[in-house]
Amino acid sequence: MSIFSIFLMLGGLALFLSGMHVMGLNLSRLSGGRLEYILGRLTASPLRAVLLGASVTAVIQSSSATTVMVVGFVNSGIMTLHQAVGIIMGANIGTTVTSWILSLAGLESSNFFVRMLKPDSFAPFLGVIGICLYLFAKKGKRKQIGGILLGFAVLMTGMEAMSGAVAPLKDIPAFTNLFLMFSHPVTGMLMGALLTALIQSSSASVGILQALCATGAVSYASAIPIIMGQNIGTCATALISASRSGKNAKRAAFIHLYFNLIGTVLFMLLFYGLHAVIPFAFMAKSADAAGIATVHSIFNIAATLVLLPMRGFLEKLACLTVRDGKRRKVGDMAVYGIKKAGL
Repeated sequence: MSIFSIFLMLGGLALFLSGMHVMGLNLSRLSGGRLEYILGRLTASPLRAVLLGASVTAVIQSSSATTVMVVGFVNSGIMTLHQAVGIIMGANIGTTVTSWILSLAGLESSNFFVRMLKPDSFAPFLGVIGICLYLFAKKGKRKQIGGILLGFAVLMTGMEAMSGAVAPLKDIPAFTNLFLMFSHPVTGMLMGALLTALIQSSSASVGILQALCATGAVSYASAIPIIMGQNIGTCATALISASRSGKNAKRAAFIHLYFNLIGTVLFMLLFYGLHAVIPFAFMAKSADAAGIATVHSIFNIAATLVLLPMRGFLEKLACLTVRDGKRRKVGDMAVYGIKKAGL
């Protein structure tokens, strides 16, 4: 990476955070009860919330974008933390669609509607609509909608800039070979998480792994831990987006992290425990793109089925991580000190 790539990455981060702020500010201004009602109906049951998260992510092909939007909704008070859990889990399932698309021959399509589903295509379009509404609309609500669209477009542009800054790394053999250097499950998982956090996209990380599979040099023994780590690394984007937000937004980002972290630990303990007792013959075989997509899908669906009934535990864990931090007044502290001293 050159110094200009670092500048581009930092500039992308600045756009990302500013877009998050603008979108959240206008969301909070616009929320008058109607949007909360709609989202409340769509997330009335855990299953509905999971389906909503999976559907949105499958369409826009970015779990990072979905989780960032959820963090924005939670931060503005439009969505509760309880509603966000199911959507975050669904986003993990929806992102596996990208790996299946990457495993198909016709990945790059010239079809207008297919191209418009990609974030780097629809973000500028939304930005144009947003700035027009923001500058020329006379009513407050239209201006706020324009601000939301503009903030989202800036946010997505920043995300694309960060991804673009590190994109040349995929063409550097020394970087891509890092995916193959660690055969131990734990080190492979850690490397997958680190590299995915660096390039800010699990879809891109899975794509690199699928491309390496074409060489026949990647076995399932090497690929599976990396896939597990990729699910953890993708949480970095949501954590960055919540860094300047309120407590509930931070909790939503930590729910995303804990869901992937706990799911990965459980999956690896079960999978490698069984492998130790009954060795899986396919582990030594070369992985292919479809195999990578299959493992990716099985893990995320299984993790959702196991942890969805435990969503309350994930909420409590996030709340313990990001505490309310109530401050005591000086008088209260004095009384507390006297009582503790037994006076």
